[in-house]
Amino acid sequence: MGTNPAFFPTNAPAVTGRLNDIGFRIILIPVLGIVIPLATGLIPPGQFTHWQIKMSYCYTIGIAFLIWQGNRYLLFTLRSYFNWFKYPLRKIAVLLIVIPLYTIPVAVLLLTGWYQIFLQGKTDWTNIVQTTLIILVAVVFIVHVYETVFLVKESESEMLRNAQLERARTETALEALRNQIDPHFIFNSLNTLSHLIESSPEKARQFNDTLADTYRYILSNKGRDLVLLRDELSFLDNFFALLKIRFGDALICENLVADADCDKYLLPPISLQLLMENAIKHNEFSRQDPLQMRVSLVGKTLVFSNMARERRQDRRSSGIGLNNLQKRYLLITGLPIDVIDAENSFVVMLPVLTLD
Repeated sequence: MGTNPAFFPTNAPAVTGRLNDIGFRIILIPVLGIVIPLATGLIPPGQFTHWQIKMSYCYTIGIAFLIWQGNRYLLFTLRSYFNWFKYPLRKIAVLLIVIPLYTIPVAVLLLTGWYQIFLQGKTDWTNIVQTTLIILVAVVFIVHVYETVFLVKESESEMLRNAQLERARTETALEALRNQIDPHFIFNSLNTLSHLIESSPEKARQFNDTLADTYRYILSNKGRDLVLLRDELSFLDNFFALLKIRFGDALICENLVADADCDKYLLPPISLQLLMENAIKHNEFSRQDPLQMRVSLVGKTLVFSNMARERRQDRRSSGIGLNNLQKRYLLITGLPIDVIDAENSFVVMLPVLTLD
């Protein structure tokens, strides 16, 4: 367990405020104030009137209250200066010194006062010593209970804090991956638009109009963790329409997902588009020998496959697209994607989540 200073309480009131022990004290203080005198025979039977017995027990309950509250204050105060994780032996030594130094004098003084009030000074020192020792044992036990409760609460707080930090790190990493989508998509789209402006201005205008609708989906969903399979497939159709403007019959995409399944499953947004971009980027294709792509659903796995005819590239790929998808998928769903790079095909299997 970590020992970050920010985790440990820096003052007694903060610790007290986190521990609601009122019911604990309301029950146990009167119980101890009655049980200990009964166990030690402090109040002699048959010598007191009914009223004197009541007053005696009120006095002993008062003793229990003062000893409990005093030790409780000392315990909370000491927690500001000593913690179990960094200095356990020092904490034990301090408790073993401070608790008896407070409990024994207070107990002896108040018990002597009881003899002065109810037995006119006929002090039984043997009984006082015996009662004081029992009180001290009870105090040590109660301090142990308090420390156990504090350790449990601190462990829970530490686990919660670690979970919050991990979630913050995950959200930061996920946001960074999401932010990669925009420049990646825009960069590829502008390259395509630049090519079309030179080669086919009419197609450039059509591409620009379709691009606006496609980019609207990205803006609407890039902040979401999951989208319906139907929405993702619809976006893929729009994106494929963009590609068809440029490449025409050189691209073929077959959607084999049944319409009835489209509303049953969820997946991270902008997943299929990245796979389609990846296929186009890394493979040779032409109108005479088109690039064939296929989307299908096998159980709870969405399968995107394409024919593999690796393009000879002058420069190394940055790998942003597929690497981005792998990291986003793992962060959002906790499930890895599987990639099968065969001789004549490239297959990516995306686990989909059931819509509850």
